Amino acid sequence: MDRILYTAMSGAKQAMEVQSVVSHNLANVDTSGFRAQLAVMRAVPVQGDGHLPTRVSAAATTPGVDWRAGPLNATGRDLDIAISDDGLLAIQDPAGNEAYTRRGDLQVDGNGLLRSGGHPVIGERGPMIIPLGAEVFIGTQGVVSIIGEGQKADAIVEIGRLKLVSPGDQVLQRGADGLFRLPPVDGEAQVLPADDQIIVRTGVLEGSNVNPVESMVAMIDVARRYEMQMKVISSADENAQRANSLLSLS
Repeated sequence: MDRILYTAMSGAKQAMEVQSVVSHNLANVDTSGFRAQLAVMRAVPVQGDGHLPTRVSAAATTPGVDWRAGPLNATGRDLDIAISDDGLLAIQDPAGNEAYTRRGDLQVDGNGLLRSGGHPVIGERGPMIIPLGAEVFIGTQGVVSIIGEGQKADAIVEIGRLKLVSPGDQVLQRGADGLFRLPPVDGEAQVLPADDQIIVRTGVLEGSNVNPVESMVAMIDVARRYEMQMKVISSADENAQRANSLLSLS
């Protein structure tokens, strides 16, 4: 069988992988603080016995994340925050480890736990607890204050501070859950220190940085690439059948 089949097959397979990345980005076009995942295709020489220098395979890679800021939308909601620059909000993942997100649509659950995207928000002393029924205010430095239920405005009390971090030159890994983490060292999870210079804006929500038009164009482009690879496979199969027919006549 001609090696072109393997070449086209690798291209079709990797096109499907890129399509899944584009689809994931498009599905999160309305997710607060979402950062688009990048995907590229590259040529890889075929390895193994009998390889030809004219044959290369395709490989899809996700080299990183698009860190461009998303649009800011005023909501007027006290628990909606937008984080400045490259800052991130520290949260606790399901495994109990520290992870990071740009998502700023905070919620208080039925137990008084402050959450972002369903994950507990981390403060100076661990996950932040808000007294039920209290009115919550978040300052520009991430300081969380409350007015207890039924109390007057002068009874405002500071209960903690959001842990805001900046990755700086460190490269964060993006997990399948969409959260960012530092690469582990010797199997141990690593955390970033709090950064006092990170500013938050209250009543403002950062949207996804995914451009829906660009994503739709990319989806169509990848689909056409996949169709092209399948046509190559079909043509190679037809050529093989014709060659077999000629050999049978001899």
